[in-house]
Amino acid sequence: MAIRVLLVDDQPLLRTGFRMILEAEQDIAVVGEAGDGLQALDQVRALQPDVVLMDIRMPRMDGVEATRQITGPGRDGPAKVLVLTTFDLDEYVVEALRAGASGFLLKDAPADELVQAIRVVAGGEAMLAPSITRRLLDKYATHLPSGDEPVPDVLHTLTDREVEVLKLVARGLSNAEIAADLFVSETTVKTHVGHVLTKLGLRDRVQAAVYAYESGLVRPGAQ
Repeated sequence: MAIRVLLVDDQPLLRTGFRMILEAEQDIAVVGEAGDGLQALDQVRALQPDVVLMDIRMPRMDGVEATRQITGPGRDGPAKVLVLTTFDLDEYVVEALRAGASGFLLKDAPADELVQAIRVVAGGEAMLAPSITRRLLDKYATHLPSGDEPVPDVLHTLTDREVEVLKLVARGLSNAEIAADLFVSETTVKTHVGHVLTKLGLRDRVQAAVYAYESGLVRPGAQ
């Protein structure tokens, strides 16, 4: 079945461009559009999309609050949110990730990246592009822990290998890249990632990456 996508952006021309790109794909169907967060909530309830392509800055209700209501407790459907941001990265992107977004994408990303991101998010994975992650973390470096603070006790529930995996996830590496780095199978990496998410009470890789930095496990600029 086709992936049902809802386009949310306050610029009609951008929505039209996204629609043209996505409707050229046989496995993707654009089921609706919205110009702000309030309209997005109504459309999600009415149309039950699989993925919501969500802008951040919009009138009436911004993308952060809309994301929180779409993915939070008592949500009406299984919709995943893929956040759209500008090249210089919006200051609200971290809040959108905390609110429940499954990833973020640059508005000027190539068409194939947009299509792939929607497929990844629809499949239950998180979209964590290393290049965007690095710029995001650099932008917020002054607001993240310095690394001198004690790490939360919950991190001590992780095995040494799970800590290694979490650090690599925070760097934006895919399962295949982590497997190559640690000389293990991709299946083993998936198992470790699953254990990390369960033990830390996190939803996906995006939340895991943010948690790793906010907890002080990984420091901005560290390799």
